[in-house]
Amino acid sequence: MEKGTIYLVGAGPGDPDLLTLRAARLIESASLIVHDGLVDSAILAMARRDAKLVSVAKSRSKHTLPQEDINALLVREARAGRDVVRLKGGDPFIFGRGGEEMEAARAAGVACEVVPGITAANGAAAASGIALTHREDASIVTFVAGQCKGLSDQDWAGLAGKGRTLVIYMGVKTAPQIAEKLMGDGLAPDMPVAVIEKACRADMRVLRGPLAGLPQLVEREAVQSPALIVIGHVTAREDVALLQLAEETAQETAS
Repeated sequence: MEKGTIYLVGAGPGDPDLLTLRAARLIESASLIVHDGLVDSAILAMARRDAKLVSVAKSRSKHTLPQEDINALLVREARAGRDVVRLKGGDPFIFGRGGEEMEAARAAGVACEVVPGITAANGAAAASGIALTHREDASIVTFVAGQCKGLSDQDWAGLAGKGRTLVIYMGVKTAPQIAEKLMGDGLAPDMPVAVIEKACRADMRVLRGPLAGLPQLVEREAVQSPALIVIGHVTAREDVALLQLAEETAQETAS
């Protein structure tokens, strides 16, 4: 029996219009889609009526299937001759465990194709009007996971600050530890922060404040996943632009 192919497909940050053409075509034609919990329902609705949708959603406290079982599921279906669309929020290779699934496929002798997607950081920042790099504020961008083993032991010194932007995935539940960690490494308590919730969706929210107030901001606003935390002066560019506009208006009025 001829083996099927595993397609590791990035679903982007949420809006179906931001899918690549390749991703959209695979979703619309697939007979089997194994998807994460962060894939928007509007994207799943693109699947054909007879497609089998299998959720392997993960949360901080509960995994529908351990990663090893997901790997085994993908390989088993492909070995049975079925093509499998493994659909992931954002990009498969940015905190999506796509690398682990690709390695499992290769070890089993199964064909595997990666279809990139717009990673959440880029999608969320663009939708929020935040330029992750800016000639005046940041020439370096770093992505980190805020929900992982040994968070307190990791060295984040120098990842945020002057000329840098730090984007934290999966950091809602660990916001107090994140703020404490960064300030302990020397980052100023008044460093601007933006929390972007449900990016590129109809109910998207962008919340702003200082680093020291990050835990209170997340708690007060009851921020829910998916959400990203962006730390750096680029998150305050809108305030700078408004201030400049106000100054220019005042000068014009005075003259």
